[in-house]
Amino acid sequence: MLQEIRIQDLGIIDESLIEFGPGLTVLTGETGAGKTMVVTSLGLLLGARSDAGLVREGAARAVVEGVFDVPADHPATLRATEAGGEVDDTLVLVRTVQTEGRSRAHVGGRSAPVGVLADLGEHLVAVHGQADQWRLRRPEEHRELLDAFGGEALGAARTAYESRYAAHAAAVTELESLRAAARERTQELDLLLRGLERIEAAEPTPGEDVALRIEDERLAHAEELRQGSAQAQDLLAGGDDADGRADDGVIGALSRARSALSQVSANDPALADLERRLTEVTHLVNDLASDLSGYVADIDLDPGRLMWVQERRALLSELTRSYGDTVDDVLAWSATASRRVLELEGDDDRIKELEREVDELDVRRAAASKVLSTARRKAGKALATRIGEELSHLAMGSARVVVGVEPSGRLGPHGADDVEIGLAANVGSAARSVSRTASGGELSRVMLAIEVATAEATGSVPTFVFDEVDAGVGGRAALDVGARLAALAQKAQVIVVTHLAQVAAHADHHLVVSKSDDGQVTRSGVRRVEGEDRVTELARMLAGTVSEAALDHARDLLADLGQSTPA
Repeated sequence: MLQEIRIQDLGIIDESLIEFGPGLTVLTGETGAGKTMVVTSLGLLLGARSDAGLVREGAARAVVEGVFDVPADHPATLRATEAGGEVDDTLVLVRTVQTEGRSRAHVGGRSAPVGVLADLGEHLVAVHGQADQWRLRRPEEHRELLDAFGGEALGAARTAYESRYAAHAAAVTELESLRAAARERTQELDLLLRGLERIEAAEPTPGEDVALRIEDERLAHAEELRQGSAQAQDLLAGGDDADGRADDGVIGALSRARSALSQVSANDPALADLERRLTEVTHLVNDLASDLSGYVADIDLDPGRLMWVQERRALLSELTRSYGDTVDDVLAWSATASRRVLELEGDDDRIKELEREVDELDVRRAAASKVLSTARRKAGKALATRIGEELSHLAMGSARVVVGVEPSGRLGPHGADDVEIGLAANVGSAARSVSRTASGGELSRVMLAIEVATAEATGSVPTFVFDEVDAGVGGRAALDVGARLAALAQKAQVIVVTHLAQVAAHADHHLVVSKSDDGQVTRSGVRRVEGEDRVTELARMLAGTVSEAALDHARDLLADLGQSTPA
């Protein structure tokens, strides 16, 4: 709800604080007093285009500040928070217009693009009048209004359609993706299969490259290995030296040492321990000599084996260059590639499956679309009737409303219908879109009829503003206009600029815009009127002058409407 607007140096308004309340608020005043400036200021707050000519003469800038009461989960709260503004139950919007034409906006205490104000305006206020920002300016808004009016039955049909549309769209997207990637998929599959064939032909085993490297080193140096190990074995076990003399080697020396200790070790435990340790060393050297003898015997000097090992290593190296750093990495790539091959080979089956699925979903989507269109046409007739009933109370009884639901020729996210609310303002004339048919006060009355007809079903925006909604209306019809506004005010906050007492008499809050001048400067201000002051304003509106007869007429008018009057 709009709580207040503070206006500074806008048009002929030098400074004014206007407080609003729930229900129906009317703004009245003499022609030229500045009533439209109030609507203009609200338009600026909602992102309307600025004009340097709006700045009061002699001022550097015009400032409009609005305070809105918004709950935490309201769309306007979420949008303002996204823009960086602070919202604590109230949202403050500020618009500044400089004399050179520049304009600035602030949302919740933070500077923001003017476009953010327009976004917020769609959720906060619907303005209807001569300089309209009305909410049926786009064709899709006609459809949204009808769908909201249609209630649960139409809502269920739309939900069912949207679900099938989404499923169809998802299947089509996947199918197109698979088809588009067919060439890449074929190329990838070919590369994978060739790699798997190479690996399968080589039949590598885990750790084989490491084992072959060790064997290659041993075979390549087999003679050196045999000579070194044989020499070491001779030095340990003994043999003939270079002069042909017998040498019993390390083992013989150890044996003689043991014999020397065994003769005296019984006399000293310490020496006996040393003899035991010498015995252990002798056994170890014997074992080492035996192992060296076996190693010498096992040395393979087969050149053919060496050639095979080196060729095998070369083959494995080709695989590791392509598929991994080691043979184990190659085997891991092979396992992953095998799974990927199964996926790629399955894509062709998936394409066929998706083609069938898309066809089936298309049939189901089309069927749901027909159900939705039928529900819309039914709701469209009911909405047209309701709007027509409202127009009959707004001095537009001859007007005919048509809510057209026509095939769009395509299945879109919201169905296959083009929805347009049409109006034939006169008997015999063809219905045309309300955005092109009605104008001025007539447009405001049409929108009032639409808002009243749909207020309960749609929830709509929290605040409505009507500028000159009663243009061209008088007498009993004016009372009906006021009654329709009062009815809408039961569901939302309604602010009306009017020149008719019959409309103003329905108000819960009455504001008067007045103009004054001191011979040099003209100023305009806004004040709230109650009691006798309100009667006086209504009398002025009824008769043009405030006479006893006009005052009595004003009191009778309030009494007829059940409004309290001063004693």
